[in-house]
Amino acid sequence: MKAAIFAEPGRIVLESKPVPDVGPLDALIRVTTTTICGTDVHILKGEYPVRKGLTIGHEPVGIIEKLGFAVSGYEEGQRVIAGAITPSGHSYACLCGQPSQDGAGTRHGFKAMGGWKFGNTIDGCQAEFVLVPDAMANLSPVPAGLSDEQVLMCPDIMSTGFSGAESGGVRIGDTVAVFALGPIGLCAAAGARLMGASTIIGVDAIPERFAMARALGIDHTVDFQQGDPVEAIMALTDGRGVDVAIEALGTQATFEGALRVLRPGGTLSSLGVYSSDLRIPLDAFAAGLGDTRIVTTLCPGGKDRMRRLMDVVASGRVDLRPMVTHRFKLDEIEAAYELFSHQRDGVLKVAIAI
Repeated sequence: MKAAIFAEPGRIVLESKPVPDVGPLDALIRVTTTTICGTDVHILKGEYPVRKGLTIGHEPVGIIEKLGFAVSGYEEGQRVIAGAITPSGHSYACLCGQPSQDGAGTRHGFKAMGGWKFGNTIDGCQAEFVLVPDAMANLSPVPAGLSDEQVLMCPDIMSTGFSGAESGGVRIGDTVAVFALGPIGLCAAAGARLMGASTIIGVDAIPERFAMARALGIDHTVDFQQGDPVEAIMALTDGRGVDVAIEALGTQATFEGALRVLRPGGTLSSLGVYSSDLRIPLDAFAAGLGDTRIVTTLCPGGKDRMRRLMDVVASGRVDLRPMVTHRFKLDEIEAAYELFSHQRDGVLKVAIAI
C-alpha cells in the first residue's frame, strides 16, 4: 500500500509499505479521506520525535476492510471513523475516567501523548489502509447521509476544540477569548457557542481566519498585529476580563496573553502543543492567589465521543465543511504538506482523498 512516512526532520514522503496484518481485536480500515494536522507539522519539523519509517496521520474516515476474529458488533464494508485517540477501554486511565491518557508514559525525555497512537507510536492513517487497535472501543459508524468531509474534523480537530470549551467549564452567558483561530481554535469557539457563551472574542491576524470565525459565530475579532490583544480584550470587556480563555496555538505569547485576560477566578484552557518550556508571569498569576485555574486537555477519543460529535454534525448545529480549503490526492501528499506547513494560500485544512 501507499503510505506517507516520516523519513527525517523536514521530510515526510510517500512510500510503499505492506498492508498490516489484522489481530484478534483489530480492524483494518480502507481509508477514503484523511487530513493533515498541526501536530503532523510538529513531527515534520522534528519538534515531536517519532521513529523513522512511521506512517503519519491520525484522522481517518474509511470503510472496514477486515475484522479481527474477536471483534463483534461491526460488519466489513461499513463506513466508520476512529478518533485520533484510541483508548483500550480497560486500562487504569480508562477506568479512572481519563481514557485519553491510556498508554501515557515517558519517552524521549518527556511525557508521551497518552492514548494518541496513530502516527505517534503505531502506523497512522495517511495511507491506503490503517489498522485500528481495540476496534470495539474505537470504531464509530458514520450515520447515513453524512459525507466524508462532514465528519472529517470529528476524529481530532472538532473533538479537541470542543474539549477546550468543555474543560474550561464554559457556562451560559460567559465571555470567552480564543487565542489563535486555526482549525482547533475555530472549533473551540464553535464549542463555546454550543455550551452557551454569549460573547466570544477571537485573536489572530489572518483575514481568512477572521472570515471563518464570523461564520462560526465569533462576536469580536482582535488582530494582534494591530495592537496589544490583551488591551483590546480588556477594553471589550470593560476591564472585567473573560471567564474562560482558550489557548490554541502552543506559544509563550498566546499562553501568557490568555492568562492576562482572565477575570479573577477565571479559567485558562490550554489546547496548544508546546515545543519549549513555558513561563508563568508572577503578576498575571497573581502570585498564585488569584483562584486561577489552568487546565490542559488531550483530544478525547473512543467510539462514544465520535458518536456524539457526529450527532452534532447530523443535527445541523455546526457545519465545519467550509474549513476544508484545499483538496489533494494521496499521491500529492508531499505537496499538501508543503502548503499546509507553510500556511500558504489561506489554508485552514486539507482533505486527502485516498
